[in-house]
Amino acid sequence: MNEAIRAKEVRVIGPAGENVGVLPTAEAIQRAREAGLDLIEVSAQANPPVARIADYGKFKYELKKKDKEIKARSSVKPTETKEAQVKIGTSDNDMRIKARKVSEWLQEGHRVKIDLFLWGRYKYMEFNFLKERLERFLAIVEESYKIADEIKKSPKGLSVVLEATGKSGKGGQSTGGKRSNESVAALKETV
Repeated sequence: MNEAIRAKEVRVIGPAGENVGVLPTAEAIQRAREAGLDLIEVSAQANPPVARIADYGKFKYELKKKDKEIKARSSVKPTETKEAQVKIGTSDNDMRIKARKVSEWLQEGHRVKIDLFLWGRYKYMEFNFLKERLERFLAIVEESYKIADEIKKSPKGLSVVLEATGKSGKGGQSTGGKRSNESVAALKETV
């Protein structure tokens, strides 16, 4: 600002935003003082550096205002990975309730990990049978989704990670589809 500008000449922008041109720094400072304002260096990396004739207090206020707007726009809620657990013997009604909860999480934009919990002898059952059980649960999830991590064995049993497709957001309407075409094709290929 003012005498702190070390460049020999600067490209000057006037108080109304008009381009004054390239001036020696001393002359630019003199013009700013005549207008009762300050010479503020806006871009020091440019060649020649860009300086603006403006009120320093007002300039700082506008910068803070812009920063607040940018911060407000970028303060998106981080997504979490929610977990739902289904067992082989889970009743149809309980599966519908869990599927509704998974749909809500997807609608809010969260990733959802679904575990088909296996214990005892169930751990040694055929992989395709267990996978079909997990796919049966996925078929009743109402919100549209894509499969982020394919169905695979995990320490608890089988697990799959789902992500929402599109930007329905919190309170948005469901797209009505159960799966995206990509996830249906991926499931058909693996079966």
